[in-house]
Amino acid sequence: MLETLRSIIQEVNGARDLTATLNIIVRRVQQALDTKVCSVYLLEKNLGRYVLMDTVGLNNAAVGRASLSPSEGLVGLVAQRAEPVNLDKARSHPRYFYIPETKEEEFDSFLGVPVIHHGQVLGVLVVQQIESRVFVPEDEAFLITLSAQLAGVIANAEARGAVAGFSPTGLHTPDPSFNGVPGAPGVVIGLAVAVYPPADLTVIPTRTCKNIQIEIKFFNDCLNAVRIDISELKLKVKGQLRPEERELFDAYLHMLSDNALGAEVVALIAQGNWAQGALAQVALAHVHTMERMDNDYLRERATDIKDLCSRVLFYLQEKQKNSLSYPDRCILVSEELSAAMLAEVPKDKLVGVVSAKGSAHAHVAILARAMGLPAVMGVVDLPFAELDGKQLILDGYNGKVFSNPSQALRDRYQEIVREEVQLSTELETIKDLPCETRDGYRVQLWVNTGLMTDVLRSRERGAEGIGLFRTEVPFMLRERFPTESEQTEIYRQQLEAFHPKMVTMRTLDIGGDKPLPYFPIDEENPFLGWRGIRVSMDHPELFLGQVRAMLRASVGFNNLQILLPMISNVKEIDTSVLLIRRAHRELLEEGHGVNMPPIGVMIEVPAMAFQVDAIVKRADFVSVGSNDLTQYMLAVDRNNPRVSNLFSNLHPAMLGVLYKIAVEVRAAGKKLSICGEMAGNPGAAVLLMAMGFDILSMNATNLLRVKSVIRNLTFVQAQELLHKALEQEDTDSVKALIDQELVNAGVERLLRSSRTS
Repeated sequence: MLETLRSIIQEVNGARDLTATLNIIVRRVQQALDTKVCSVYLLEKNLGRYVLMDTVGLNNAAVGRASLSPSEGLVGLVAQRAEPVNLDKARSHPRYFYIPETKEEEFDSFLGVPVIHHGQVLGVLVVQQIESRVFVPEDEAFLITLSAQLAGVIANAEARGAVAGFSPTGLHTPDPSFNGVPGAPGVVIGLAVAVYPPADLTVIPTRTCKNIQIEIKFFNDCLNAVRIDISELKLKVKGQLRPEERELFDAYLHMLSDNALGAEVVALIAQGNWAQGALAQVALAHVHTMERMDNDYLRERATDIKDLCSRVLFYLQEKQKNSLSYPDRCILVSEELSAAMLAEVPKDKLVGVVSAKGSAHAHVAILARAMGLPAVMGVVDLPFAELDGKQLILDGYNGKVFSNPSQALRDRYQEIVREEVQLSTELETIKDLPCETRDGYRVQLWVNTGLMTDVLRSRERGAEGIGLFRTEVPFMLRERFPTESEQTEIYRQQLEAFHPKMVTMRTLDIGGDKPLPYFPIDEENPFLGWRGIRVSMDHPELFLGQVRAMLRASVGFNNLQILLPMISNVKEIDTSVLLIRRAHRELLEEGHGVNMPPIGVMIEVPAMAFQVDAIVKRADFVSVGSNDLTQYMLAVDRNNPRVSNLFSNLHPAMLGVLYKIAVEVRAAGKKLSICGEMAGNPGAAVLLMAMGFDILSMNATNLLRVKSVIRNLTFVQAQELLHKALEQEDTDSVKALIDQELVNAGVERLLRSSRTS
């Protein structure tokens, strides 16, 4: 049975579309289980009914016409329960419902299993038999395993159909949408541009070419470049391999000939396809065909084709890289966006970002918020390549992406955009006013930065300092480690732009969701691995060079603070401080007039929340990184959209830990800031202020919203709200308390995410 299952899955993977997939499933399952009937029903969301989409054994005329609601029939029972139903006398069951056009009255045995994807029943897979028969557990397990495979295929087809405005059953879908998680607030309408990692055949979008003849010549030039590479490789290994082994290179050259793969690609380009898309289509078709073959030798050739075509794709992409143009109002769409992808788009053209992977707490989402770009993250089933060139509406408040929007929907969102502009104009009037409560309690609002554009935007919005300069961002945008002199120039720009206000520079915090392309860190569990200060301590030469650059950049300004990330024990603090003092001493000896800056420690690891007394003996100030502290406190990967609903800074345990930290740091007389995304949440900011955090550091986008909320409350109200929040047992109760308080204060429009409801 396992071999049969594997064979069916291979055949399904090579199917050209959903119709072919369903046909393969019903035919192969009917044969494997030796039943008279096998059928597939899919959910039509517009109708709320499960439609018969393919069958072997029932009346084919009923396909696409027969349907059942979740409250009707045995198919509806399977969908309703979301579990298998196995009956030997189906017609005697109270839920049996006869649909005349199916002509299924003679079938008495019934086994139905749900097709479930992300908790939703997308369909039901059914087998039936004439005679009374209870299907054995092995049959049930076989269908359940197959339905799990089918779920992903159906979800993918549903998503692809939505791009064109159709459901899997063929009905027109008005204003199709894709659901993700809110990454950065805001609403925008623009054109999608699909971006993708290099030399990956599976993610190439469908595009047309401007000039067929030029495109064919371009492809042939790249194909010839790979032929030359293979020929040179053949000569290079001539003395190392036997003649029969070198024949493999001849086989490669034959595959690349004008009469083989090359001819097929040219034929597709001649129909108007661009070279990359044509190559990917031909390559994947051959790979899928060969992977399904019984012959081991032929199956292995699939890898050869994939490798060769990836080499050609690399040449195509390298040569087209410089000719890539971005439209006005560009929305970047990708499987997994990176900081470098954002940086490649002219800032006056980029208006929004959508990523199939990641969550609201991923590094690229944080950057999007810093840049004022609406973002939707974790759109798991997004067919991003097919969105290329399509008009999209991006709703960063609700985590929705609409493709092919109707005029009515566009008008609705244009009104929201106008409201946003009006609100921003209103908030501008308070940018130069202090952030203090109605009864005179003062809290400072600083900003998190990573790019010079962040700094300029921050100054415009009245930021009082930089609470977190992410020094890894300049590292991520380069192809090598920046030199000490290059770093000095970057840091000096930040310090000068904010002088005389303080600038807090976090030492290099790579690893986790912030890899460097030229310094790969491959780990099973990167968030619990080699990251932050751990990398710096293992590479003191990097740490010293960075600290020297910071100190040199501060000459004449003296507004630098250094912050140590991912501290998990006091030894790391002691070693870091010794190295900073060493760098300071070296620079003095070299004749630089540098001052020793304040040194702070980030509390991101729960263990350090219970060693505050040890931290305050060593640090000049303390800063809480709420993103990672929440992640580690709740054991939730903040980049995983499947569990993003479990990630909340307002979890009662988080509030308790933050309150404990605040009490102990203030008792020691040290400054306390928080530089995670929690500080930019207007409601959460009120609680943090009440706890005693001196500085709230956030993205510039949220600064005026937070200031407006705080200026509309008294400190007494904030403390009362905090005490009630600390008594709650779940996150929803905390949120409800905050919402009610801010509604009473008349500032609810500054914090609601459901702006479009």
